[in-house]
Amino acid sequence: MALALTAPAALHAQTAGMVEEKLPPPTGLAPYFTPASADPIAPDADGFLRRWLLLEPVVKPNRTNTGFTPTYVRAAIAPATYPGTFDGVPRDGDSAPGALRWHALDSSLFDVKLFYLAQGLGKPTYGVIFWAVTVVNAPREMRGVRLAMGSNSASRWWLNGSEVAGLYGDRRMVMDDVVSRPITLRKGRNVLRGAVINGPGLSDFCARFVDEAGKPIRDITIDVQ
Repeated sequence: MALALTAPAALHAQTAGMVEEKLPPPTGLAPYFTPASADPIAPDADGFLRRWLLLEPVVKPNRTNTGFTPTYVRAAIAPATYPGTFDGVPRDGDSAPGALRWHALDSSLFDVKLFYLAQGLGKPTYGVIFWAVTVVNAPREMRGVRLAMGSNSASRWWLNGSEVAGLYGDRRMVMDDVVSRPITLRKGRNVLRGAVINGPGLSDFCARFVDEAGKPIRDITIDVQ
């Protein structure tokens, strides 16, 4: 969703997803991201998943976000448009079509700041799609859990290959904005995959699993393999 920015001139040069412009040099990922450590991590105190494999932005020009209808988003973000094997998990540094790379990162905030990922890498920030993958390890089968999502702007999410959440329209990132139907985390490895699409705006998302009472699930671990 488009937001009022205090320095629009500084950000305008990074709109190559909307118009053809030369991108400025990368600014670096700090303070929003650090490289993922070798060991799995737990969710944060509120249950949010902070470790992700993030793909550099795929250019998808959209000058506004008003057209992010369910039909449009389902066509733009789908297994058929995923840049790789949809049931696979990429590795840090893997390449994808379009000379893009995957990055295994830990977010310093509960919401994953995709805009600043792109800016930090010197990539387009507007008119783009960001793909994200993480591996959730459960100590036992967990039935009746729900995936609680927020994104700016629209997004779609799959758990173990089945779609569990869709967020449509021109929207701000609000925690727990959409909560899935009851789903099951398998004992062991579960793959959560999704993508966020945005025209103008500060792209980000947040994700956590909650139990039947709406309380965050924290006795899981998160990894990128």
